Amino acid sequence: MRNEVWVYVDHFNGEALPASWEVMGAARTVAMALEVGVAAIVLGHQVKELVMEAFSFGADEVIVCDDETLADCRVEACAALLTQLARDGNPAVLLAPATTRGRDVTAVTSVNLESGVVADGIAVVVENGVVQVIRPVYAGKLHSTVAAPHVRPQLITLRPRAFPKPEPLIDRSGEITRVAPVLAEDDIRVKVIDYDTDDGQISLTDASIIVSGGRGVGGPDGFEPLMELAKTLGGATGSSRAAVDAGWIPYSYQVGQTGKTVSPDLYIACGISGAIQHQAGMRTSKVIVAINQDPEAPIFKLAKYGVVGDLFEVVPALTREFETRLR
Repeated sequence: MRNEVWVYVDHFNGEALPASWEVMGAARTVAMALEVGVAAIVLGHQVKELVMEAFSFGADEVIVCDDETLADCRVEACAALLTQLARDGNPAVLLAPATTRGRDVTAVTSVNLESGVVADGIAVVVENGVVQVIRPVYAGKLHSTVAAPHVRPQLITLRPRAFPKPEPLIDRSGEITRVAPVLAEDDIRVKVIDYDTDDGQISLTDASIIVSGGRGVGGPDGFEPLMELAKTLGGATGSSRAAVDAGWIPYSYQVGQTGKTVSPDLYIACGISGAIQHQAGMRTSKVIVAINQDPEAPIFKLAKYGVVGDLFEVVPALTREFETRLR
């Protein structure tokens, strides 16, 4: 059986992003409908364990390039090799997580292939042998179904946390195909000198619970009770663009059209009015809770649960209650 569905595995230093395995689960569903197999694309350095992990999450074949030039997942090197592999292998579908690297690599690959990318899918279906992707449009207010039946491969990125992560299967194996890099180190213009570490916060795109603050927090100190609630719940802290623009919190916390797109199980919006740009980044959250003093705030139309009140009274009360119940 030919492996017609490919999955680009996004990772950092050999540790896969959870979104990669969510994509693998979606790929298995697509492959079953097309009656084909799944191949994982693993590009990096010292990625032996990642190769075996790809098998456990559903790959029938792993196409791997283990080389120092791919150690830092630089887009030039990865996209050049992925382009060559796609031309030679000619798969029907090439899926990738809509992470920063996943978007970069598929974008450059699509240019090289003179193709396009169906980006940020939240569902994938197969009808009459044609792969169709459902994705949000108009800041998430509508969903569009997109298909490119005459394009090979169809390049598709899938939104993190929009698909369930499959359970790994122990001792599962398959075929390993080793390939050589396309670019030598001298051909790669970007050089990685060092990495800047973050504050240890859970990644927004991976978080199952997010507590976000907006203009209503009033200043940098206003995020402290939100961070305490997020810590109690084992979640991450986010923000609206207004808080970032005011200099109250770094851009890396921003959720929205010009920030990160998230799909947590629980999104608690504190002092956020709910502008359409913010909704575009969190509309697909499973459960949305809004805390705002303005009963007319647009966020309440999106929220499943709403609290009209002072966040500086409500949030600490929630934290105390959760601390008691989660002991």
